[in-house]
Amino acid sequence: MNKTPKSLRLHIGLFGRMNVGKSTFLNYMSLQDVAITSPIAGTTTDVVEKTMELLPLGPIVFLDTAGINDASALSEQRLKKTYAVFKRADIAVLIVEAGIWQDYEILIVEKAKQENIPLVVVINKTDLSNPDAAYLRQIKVFSRQILTCSSIDRENQDQTINSFKKLLIDVCPDDFLKPGDLISDLVPAAGWAVLIVPIDLQAPKGRLILPQVQTIREILDNDAISIVVKEREYAHVLKNMVAKPDIVICDSQVVLKMAADTPPDVKCTTFSILFSRFKGNLIKAAQAAAIIDTLKSGDKILIAESCSHHPIEDDIGRVKIPRWFRQYTGAEIIFNTCCGSDYPENLAEYKLVIHCGGCMVNRRAMLSRIAQAERAGVGISNYGVCIAKLQGVLERVLSPFPAALDAYKKTEKLLNGGSNGIKNRRT
Repeated sequence: MNKTPKSLRLHIGLFGRMNVGKSTFLNYMSLQDVAITSPIAGTTTDVVEKTMELLPLGPIVFLDTAGINDASALSEQRLKKTYAVFKRADIAVLIVEAGIWQDYEILIVEKAKQENIPLVVVINKTDLSNPDAAYLRQIKVFSRQILTCSSIDRENQDQTINSFKKLLIDVCPDDFLKPGDLISDLVPAAGWAVLIVPIDLQAPKGRLILPQVQTIREILDNDAISIVVKEREYAHVLKNMVAKPDIVICDSQVVLKMAADTPPDVKCTTFSILFSRFKGNLIKAAQAAAIIDTLKSGDKILIAESCSHHPIEDDIGRVKIPRWFRQYTGAEIIFNTCCGSDYPENLAEYKLVIHCGGCMVNRRAMLSRIAQAERAGVGISNYGVCIAKLQGVLERVLSPFPAALDAYKKTEKLLNGGSNGIKNRRT
Protein backbone atom coordinates (compact mmCIF):
# COMPACT_ATOMS: atom_id res chain seq x y z
CA MET A 1 0.00 0.00 0.00
CA ASN A 2 2.98 2.32 0.43
CA LYS A 3 3.22 2.48 -3.37
CA THR A 4 -0.48 3.22 -3.93
CA PRO A 5 -0.74 6.19 -6.37
CA LYS A 6 -1.97 9.47 -4.88
CA SER A 7 -4.98 9.35 -7.18
CA LEU A 8 -6.28 6.26 -5.35
CA ARG A 9 -5.76 7.60 -1.82
CA LEU A 10 -8.22 9.33 0.47
CA HIS A 11 -7.36 13.05 0.43
CA ILE A 12 -7.63 14.84 3.80
CA GLY A 13 -7.25 18.63 3.79
CA LEU A 14 -6.02 20.42 6.93
CA PHE A 15 -7.37 23.97 7.20
CA GLY A 16 -7.33 26.74 9.79
CA ARG A 17 -5.76 29.99 10.88
CA MET A 18 -2.03 30.55 11.01
CA ASN A 19 -0.34 29.04 14.06
CA VAL A 20 -3.24 26.87 15.24
CA GLY A 21 -0.97 23.84 14.86
CA LYS A 22 -1.94 22.37 11.47
CA SER A 23 1.59 21.26 10.66
CA THR A 24 2.19 20.06 14.21
CA PHE A 25 -1.02 18.03 13.99
CA LEU A 26 0.16 16.54 10.67
CA ASN A 27 3.45 15.50 12.25
CA TYR A 28 1.57 14.13 15.25
CA MET A 29 -0.71 11.97 13.09
CA SER A 30 2.09 10.73 10.82
CA LEU A 31 4.47 9.97 13.71
CA GLN A 32 7.26 11.85 11.95
CA ASP A 33 8.44 15.36 11.16
CA VAL A 34 6.83 15.89 7.78
CA ALA A 35 6.19 19.63 7.92
CA ILE A 36 8.33 22.42 9.34
CA THR A 37 6.80 23.80 12.54
CA SER A 38 7.53 27.06 14.31
CA PRO A 39 5.85 29.50 16.72
CA ILE A 40 6.24 32.08 13.95
CA ALA A 41 2.90 32.57 12.19
CA GLY A 42 2.85 31.73 8.50
CA THR A 43 5.55 29.04 8.53
CA THR A 44 3.58 26.92 6.03
CA THR A 45 3.59 28.88 2.78
CA ASP A 46 2.51 26.21 0.31
CA VAL A 47 0.46 23.01 0.38
CA VAL A 48 2.47 20.22 2.03
CA GLU A 49 1.48 16.68 0.97
CA LYS A 50 2.13 13.59 3.06
CA THR A 51 1.18 10.12 1.83
CA MET A 52 0.87 7.44 4.48
CA GLU A 53 -1.17 4.49 5.72
CA LEU A 54 -3.94 5.10 8.23
CA LEU A 55 -5.49 1.72 8.94
CA PRO A 56 -8.24 0.64 8.63
CA LEU A 57 -8.82 3.43 6.10
CA GLY A 58 -5.70 2.42 4.17
CA PRO A 59 -3.66 4.73 1.92
CA ILE A 60 -4.30 8.44 2.42
CA VAL A 61 -2.84 11.85 1.57
CA PHE A 62 -2.74 14.68 4.10
CA LEU A 63 -2.85 18.16 2.53
CA ASP A 64 -1.47 20.77 4.94
CA THR A 65 -2.45 24.28 3.83
CA ALA A 66 -1.33 27.83 4.56
CA GLY A 67 -3.21 29.79 7.24
CA ILE A 68 -6.54 31.11 6.08
CA ASN A 69 -5.87 34.49 7.75
CA ASP A 70 -2.53 35.05 5.98
CA ALA A 71 -2.09 38.78 5.40
CA SER A 72 1.47 38.73 4.03
CA ALA A 73 2.61 40.14 0.68
CA LEU A 74 2.11 36.72 -0.92
CA SER A 75 -1.19 35.95 0.79
CA GLU A 76 -3.25 36.09 -2.41
CA GLN A 77 -1.18 33.37 -4.11
CA ARG A 78 -1.02 31.25 -0.95
CA LEU A 79 -4.75 31.44 -0.28
CA LYS A 80 -5.51 30.59 -3.90
CA LYS A 81 -3.62 27.31 -3.42
CA THR A 82 -5.38 26.72 -0.10
CA TYR A 83 -8.80 27.17 -1.69
CA ALA A 84 -7.77 24.86 -4.55
CA VAL A 85 -7.36 22.02 -2.03
CA PHE A 86 -11.15 22.04 -1.52
CA LYS A 87 -11.44 20.83 -5.12
CA ARG A 88 -9.64 17.57 -4.35
CA ALA A 89 -10.07 16.95 -0.62
CA ASP A 90 -12.40 14.08 0.28
CA ILE A 91 -12.56 15.26 3.91
CA ALA A 92 -11.90 18.73 5.35
CA VAL A 93 -10.31 18.98 8.80
CA LEU A 94 -10.68 22.40 10.42
CA ILE A 95 -8.13 22.94 13.19
CA VAL A 96 -9.00 25.58 15.80
CA GLU A 97 -8.11 26.75 19.28
CA ALA A 98 -10.55 26.73 22.18
CA GLY A 99 -12.67 29.87 22.36
CA ILE A 100 -11.91 31.06 18.83
CA TRP A 101 -14.69 30.67 16.27
CA GLN A 102 -15.15 33.67 14.02
CA ASP A 103 -15.36 34.64 10.35
CA TYR A 104 -12.27 32.70 9.30
CA GLU A 105 -13.60 29.45 10.77
CA ILE A 106 -17.04 30.01 9.26
CA LEU A 107 -15.37 30.63 5.87
CA ILE A 108 -13.81 27.16 6.00
CA VAL A 109 -17.16 25.63 6.98
CA GLU A 110 -18.89 27.36 4.08
CA LYS A 111 -16.24 26.30 1.57
CA ALA A 112 -16.57 22.68 2.72
CA LYS A 113 -20.35 22.89 2.46
CA GLN A 114 -20.13 24.47 -1.00
CA GLU A 115 -17.94 21.59 -2.24
CA ASN A 116 -20.06 19.01 -0.36
CA ILE A 117 -17.07 17.83 1.70
CA PRO A 118 -17.61 16.27 5.15
CA LEU A 119 -16.08 18.35 7.94
CA VAL A 120 -14.16 17.29 11.04
CA VAL A 121 -13.23 19.92 13.65
CA VAL A 122 -10.08 19.46 15.72
CA ILE A 123 -9.77 21.65 18.80
CA ASN A 124 -6.00 21.75 19.23
CA LYS A 125 -3.65 23.06 21.94
CA THR A 126 -5.71 21.72 24.84
CA ASP A 127 -2.47 21.81 26.84
CA LEU A 128 -2.98 25.59 26.88
CA SER A 129 -6.77 25.87 27.05
CA ASN A 130 -9.70 23.43 27.12
CA PRO A 131 -12.98 24.24 25.35
CA ASP A 132 -15.94 24.99 27.57
CA ALA A 133 -19.46 23.64 27.08
CA ALA A 134 -20.71 26.79 25.34
CA TYR A 135 -17.90 26.64 22.78
CA LEU A 136 -18.60 22.98 22.02
CA ARG A 137 -22.29 23.73 21.52
CA GLN A 138 -21.35 26.51 19.11
CA ILE A 139 -19.20 24.16 17.00
CA LYS A 140 -21.74 21.33 17.00
CA VAL A 141 -24.03 23.55 14.95
CA PHE A 142 -21.54 23.12 12.08
CA SER A 143 -20.12 19.62 12.69
CA ARG A 144 -20.87 16.70 14.99
CA GLN A 145 -17.41 15.28 14.38
CA ILE A 146 -15.19 16.99 16.98
CA LEU A 147 -11.81 15.97 18.37
CA THR A 148 -10.07 17.69 21.28
CA CYS A 149 -6.34 17.15 21.58
CA SER A 150 -2.89 18.53 22.12
CA SER A 151 -0.51 17.82 19.26
CA ILE A 152 2.43 17.73 21.66
CA ASP A 153 0.88 15.20 24.05
CA ARG A 154 2.97 12.08 23.39
CA GLU A 155 1.52 10.15 26.31
CA ASN A 156 -1.97 10.02 24.76
CA GLN A 157 -0.87 10.00 21.12
CA ASP A 158 -2.15 6.51 20.24
CA GLN A 159 -5.53 7.22 21.81
CA THR A 160 -5.82 10.53 19.93
CA ILE A 161 -4.88 8.96 16.61
CA ASN A 162 -7.47 6.21 17.10
CA SER A 163 -10.15 8.77 17.98
CA PHE A 164 -9.29 10.78 14.87
CA LYS A 165 -9.46 7.67 12.67
CA LYS A 166 -12.93 6.89 14.03
CA LEU A 167 -14.15 10.35 13.06
CA LEU A 168 -12.69 9.94 9.57
CA ILE A 169 -14.39 6.58 9.12
CA ASP A 170 -17.69 8.09 10.24
CA VAL A 171 -17.59 10.73 7.48
CA CYS A 172 -15.57 8.89 4.84
CA PRO A 173 -17.33 9.10 1.44
CA ASP A 174 -19.04 5.90 0.31
CA ASP A 175 -17.26 5.97 -3.04
CA PHE A 176 -13.95 5.55 -1.20
CA LEU A 177 -15.06 2.86 1.20
CA LYS A 178 -16.89 1.07 -1.63
CA PRO A 179 -15.20 2.17 -4.86
CA GLY A 180 -16.98 1.55 -8.14
CA ASP A 181 -15.90 -0.99 -10.71
CA LEU A 182 -13.19 -0.22 -13.21
CA ILE A 183 -13.52 -3.44 -15.20
CA SER A 184 -14.62 -6.27 -12.86
CA ASP A 185 -18.33 -5.92 -13.68
CA LEU A 186 -17.49 -6.46 -17.36
CA VAL A 187 -15.39 -9.61 -16.96
CA PRO A 188 -16.81 -12.57 -15.01
CA ALA A 189 -14.64 -14.83 -12.89
CA ALA A 190 -12.65 -17.13 -15.19
CA GLY A 191 -13.54 -14.81 -18.07
CA TRP A 192 -11.14 -13.43 -20.66
CA ALA A 193 -10.09 -9.83 -21.29
CA VAL A 194 -7.73 -8.78 -24.07
CA LEU A 195 -5.81 -5.55 -23.47
CA ILE A 196 -4.27 -3.84 -26.50
CA VAL A 197 -1.31 -1.77 -25.32
CA PRO A 198 0.69 0.20 -27.90
CA ILE A 199 4.31 0.82 -27.01
CA ASP A 200 5.08 4.32 -28.29
CA LEU A 201 7.19 7.32 -27.26
CA GLN A 202 4.77 8.20 -24.45
CA ALA A 203 4.96 4.75 -22.85
CA PRO A 204 7.30 4.90 -19.83
CA LYS A 205 10.47 2.86 -20.35
CA GLY A 206 10.35 -0.51 -18.63
CA ARG A 207 6.74 -0.33 -17.45
CA LEU A 208 3.12 0.24 -18.45
CA ILE A 209 1.09 3.36 -17.77
CA LEU A 210 -1.12 3.53 -14.69
CA PRO A 211 -4.53 2.87 -16.34
CA GLN A 212 -3.21 -0.31 -17.93
CA VAL A 213 -1.68 -1.54 -14.66
CA GLN A 214 -4.85 -0.81 -12.68
CA THR A 215 -6.99 -2.61 -15.25
CA ILE A 216 -4.77 -5.69 -15.20
CA ARG A 217 -4.78 -5.74 -11.41
CA GLU A 218 -8.58 -5.54 -11.17
CA ILE A 219 -8.98 -8.31 -13.74
CA LEU A 220 -6.69 -10.54 -11.67
CA ASP A 221 -8.45 -9.56 -8.43
CA ASN A 222 -11.68 -10.70 -10.07
CA ASP A 223 -10.16 -14.14 -10.81
CA ALA A 224 -10.34 -13.47 -14.53
CA ILE A 225 -7.71 -13.84 -17.25
CA SER A 226 -5.85 -10.94 -18.82
CA ILE A 227 -4.08 -11.16 -22.18
CA VAL A 228 -1.86 -8.18 -23.00
CA VAL A 229 -0.84 -7.62 -26.60
CA LYS A 230 0.30 -4.86 -28.95
CA GLU A 231 -2.03 -3.69 -31.69
CA ARG A 232 -0.11 -5.41 -34.50
CA GLU A 233 -0.45 -8.84 -32.89
CA TYR A 234 -4.07 -8.46 -31.76
CA ALA A 235 -5.73 -10.06 -34.80
CA HIS A 236 -3.34 -13.03 -34.62
CA VAL A 237 -4.01 -13.56 -30.91
CA LEU A 238 -7.77 -13.27 -31.41
CA LYS A 239 -7.68 -15.84 -34.20
CA ASN A 240 -5.82 -18.35 -32.03
CA MET A 241 -7.88 -17.99 -28.84
CA VAL A 242 -9.87 -21.08 -27.87
CA ALA A 243 -12.83 -18.89 -26.90
CA LYS A 244 -13.92 -15.35 -27.69
CA PRO A 245 -12.93 -12.77 -25.07
CA ASP A 246 -15.58 -11.25 -22.81
CA ILE A 247 -14.21 -7.80 -23.58
CA VAL A 248 -11.40 -6.08 -25.47
CA ILE A 249 -9.86 -2.85 -24.14
CA CYS A 250 -7.43 -0.73 -26.13
CA ASP A 251 -5.53 2.53 -26.00
CA SER A 252 -7.65 5.26 -27.59
CA GLN A 253 -5.05 5.92 -30.27
CA VAL A 254 -5.65 2.49 -31.85
CA VAL A 255 -9.42 2.38 -31.36
CA LEU A 256 -10.18 2.38 -35.08
CA LYS A 257 -8.00 -0.67 -35.78
CA MET A 258 -9.29 -2.45 -32.68
CA ALA A 259 -12.92 -1.90 -33.71
CA ALA A 260 -12.18 -3.19 -37.20
CA ASP A 261 -10.45 -6.33 -35.91
CA THR A 262 -12.99 -7.18 -33.20
CA PRO A 263 -16.00 -9.40 -34.03
CA PRO A 264 -19.35 -7.56 -33.72
CA ASP A 265 -20.53 -9.87 -30.92
CA VAL A 266 -17.50 -9.10 -28.70
CA LYS A 267 -17.71 -6.11 -26.38
CA CYS A 268 -14.94 -3.56 -26.68
CA THR A 269 -13.97 -0.18 -25.26
CA THR A 270 -10.90 1.90 -24.35
CA PHE A 271 -8.89 2.49 -21.18
CA SER A 272 -9.82 6.17 -21.24
CA ILE A 273 -13.53 5.38 -21.39
CA LEU A 274 -13.18 2.97 -18.47
CA PHE A 275 -11.58 5.76 -16.46
CA SER A 276 -14.26 8.22 -17.47
CA ARG A 277 -16.73 5.94 -15.71
CA PHE A 278 -14.40 5.12 -12.80
CA LYS A 279 -13.21 8.65 -12.00
CA GLY A 280 -15.88 10.89 -13.48
CA ASN A 281 -19.24 10.61 -15.20
CA LEU A 282 -19.34 8.62 -18.43
CA ILE A 283 -22.95 9.56 -19.19
CA LYS A 284 -22.12 13.28 -19.17
CA ALA A 285 -18.96 12.64 -21.20
CA ALA A 286 -21.01 10.78 -23.81
CA GLN A 287 -23.61 13.55 -23.94
CA ALA A 288 -20.91 16.20 -24.40
CA ALA A 289 -19.40 14.28 -27.31
CA ALA A 290 -22.56 14.99 -29.32
CA ILE A 291 -21.57 18.68 -29.24
CA ILE A 292 -18.73 17.89 -31.66
CA ASP A 293 -21.18 17.79 -34.56
CA THR A 294 -22.24 21.38 -33.85
CA LEU A 295 -18.75 22.93 -33.84
CA LYS A 296 -17.82 25.69 -36.26
CA SER A 297 -14.78 27.81 -37.03
CA GLY A 298 -13.80 30.11 -34.17
CA ASP A 299 -15.19 27.85 -31.43
CA LYS A 300 -12.81 27.20 -28.54
CA ILE A 301 -12.02 23.84 -26.97
CA LEU A 302 -10.07 23.32 -23.74
CA ILE A 303 -7.82 20.25 -23.56
CA ALA A 304 -7.41 19.45 -19.84
CA GLU A 305 -4.76 17.05 -18.53
CA SER A 306 -4.55 15.96 -14.89
CA CYS A 307 -0.80 15.36 -14.98
CA SER A 308 2.12 17.57 -15.96
CA HIS A 309 4.47 16.30 -18.64
CA HIS A 310 6.71 17.70 -21.33
CA PRO A 311 4.88 17.44 -24.65
CA ILE A 312 6.57 15.24 -27.21
CA GLU A 313 6.35 15.04 -30.97
CA ASP A 314 2.81 14.11 -32.01
CA ASP A 315 1.53 14.61 -28.44
CA ILE A 316 -1.98 13.19 -27.96
CA GLY A 317 -3.53 16.28 -26.38
CA ARG A 318 -1.65 19.04 -28.18
CA VAL A 319 -1.22 17.55 -31.64
CA LYS A 320 -3.28 14.44 -32.41
CA ILE A 321 -6.66 15.43 -30.95
CA PRO A 322 -6.64 18.91 -32.56
CA ARG A 323 -5.65 17.31 -35.88
CA TRP A 324 -8.47 14.74 -35.67
CA PHE A 325 -10.95 17.50 -34.82
CA ARG A 326 -9.98 19.56 -37.86
CA GLN A 327 -10.17 16.50 -40.11
CA TYR A 328 -13.60 15.57 -38.79
CA THR A 329 -15.22 19.01 -38.65
CA GLY A 330 -13.38 20.84 -41.42
CA ALA A 331 -13.50 23.86 -39.09
CA GLU A 332 -10.73 26.07 -37.72
CA ILE A 333 -11.22 25.41 -34.03
CA ILE A 334 -9.13 27.15 -31.36
CA PHE A 335 -7.50 24.83 -28.83
CA ASN A 336 -6.14 25.78 -25.42
CA THR A 337 -4.42 23.41 -23.00
CA CYS A 338 -4.16 23.24 -19.22
CA CYS A 339 -2.33 20.60 -17.21
CA GLY A 340 -1.66 19.46 -13.66
CA SER A 341 -3.61 21.33 -11.01
CA ASP A 342 -4.30 24.27 -13.36
CA TYR A 343 -7.93 24.59 -14.40
CA PRO A 344 -9.15 27.96 -15.73
CA GLU A 345 -11.97 29.93 -14.17
CA ASN A 346 -13.18 31.24 -17.56
CA LEU A 347 -14.70 27.97 -18.75
CA ALA A 348 -17.75 29.76 -20.15
CA GLU A 349 -15.74 30.93 -23.16
CA TYR A 350 -15.27 27.35 -24.33
CA LYS A 351 -17.66 25.31 -26.43
CA LEU A 352 -16.32 22.05 -25.02
CA VAL A 353 -13.85 20.75 -22.45
CA ILE A 354 -12.04 17.51 -23.25
CA HIS A 355 -10.40 15.94 -20.21
CA CYS A 356 -7.90 13.12 -20.03
CA GLY A 357 -8.84 9.91 -18.21
CA GLY A 358 -7.87 11.47 -14.87
CA CYS A 359 -5.70 8.57 -13.69
CA MET A 360 -3.43 10.96 -11.74
CA VAL A 361 -6.17 12.69 -9.72
CA ASN A 362 -8.70 11.33 -7.26
CA ARG A 363 -12.38 10.99 -8.08
CA ARG A 364 -13.37 14.06 -6.06
CA ALA A 365 -11.02 16.28 -8.07
CA MET A 366 -12.45 14.90 -11.31
CA LEU A 367 -16.06 15.38 -10.18
CA SER A 368 -15.21 18.91 -9.04
CA ARG A 369 -13.96 19.76 -12.51
CA ILE A 370 -17.09 18.30 -14.07
CA ALA A 371 -19.25 20.35 -11.69
CA GLN A 372 -17.30 23.53 -12.49
CA ALA A 373 -17.88 23.01 -16.21
CA GLU A 374 -21.58 22.39 -15.58
CA ARG A 375 -21.87 25.63 -13.61
CA ALA A 376 -20.32 27.44 -16.57
CA GLY A 377 -22.80 25.80 -18.93
CA VAL A 378 -20.05 23.95 -20.82
CA GLY A 379 -20.07 20.29 -21.83
CA ILE A 380 -17.12 18.25 -20.57
CA SER A 381 -16.11 15.02 -22.27
CA ASN A 382 -13.14 12.68 -22.21
CA TYR A 383 -10.18 11.85 -24.44
CA GLY A 384 -11.35 8.32 -25.18
CA VAL A 385 -14.96 9.29 -25.81
CA CYS A 386 -14.04 12.12 -28.18
CA ILE A 387 -11.38 10.15 -30.05
CA ALA A 388 -13.87 7.34 -30.66
CA LYS A 389 -16.41 9.90 -31.88
CA LEU A 390 -13.88 11.44 -34.25
CA GLN A 391 -12.91 7.99 -35.55
CA GLY A 392 -16.56 7.04 -36.12
CA VAL A 393 -16.70 4.16 -33.62
CA LEU A 394 -18.18 5.80 -30.51
CA GLU A 395 -21.38 3.74 -30.45
CA ARG A 396 -19.30 0.59 -30.79
CA VAL A 397 -17.08 1.33 -27.78
CA LEU A 398 -20.00 2.61 -25.67
CA SER A 399 -21.91 -0.64 -26.21
CA PRO A 400 -20.70 -2.13 -22.87
CA PHE A 401 -22.36 0.86 -21.14
CA PRO A 402 -26.01 1.01 -22.27
CA ALA A 403 -26.96 4.08 -20.20
CA ALA A 404 -24.09 6.13 -21.65
CA LEU A 405 -24.85 4.95 -25.18
CA ASP A 406 -28.52 5.84 -24.80
CA ALA A 407 -27.63 9.29 -23.41
CA TYR A 408 -25.31 9.94 -26.35
CA LYS A 409 -27.92 8.94 -28.93
CA LYS A 410 -30.63 11.09 -27.34
CA THR A 411 -28.34 14.12 -27.09
CA GLU A 412 -27.12 13.67 -30.66
CA LYS A 413 -30.71 13.54 -31.90
CA LEU A 414 -31.64 16.61 -29.88
CA LEU A 415 -28.67 18.69 -31.07
CA ASN A 416 -28.74 17.59 -34.69
CA GLY A 417 -32.45 17.28 -35.33
CA GLY A 418 -32.26 13.56 -35.85
CA SER A 419 -29.32 13.68 -38.28
CA ASN A 420 -25.79 12.51 -37.72
CA GLY A 421 -24.49 16.05 -37.80
CA ILE A 422 -21.32 16.92 -39.63
CA LYS A 423 -20.76 13.45 -41.06
CA ASN A 424 -24.15 13.42 -42.78
CA ARG A 425 -23.86 17.01 -43.96
CA ARG A 426 -20.58 16.18 -45.67
CA THR A 427 -21.97 13.14 -47.46
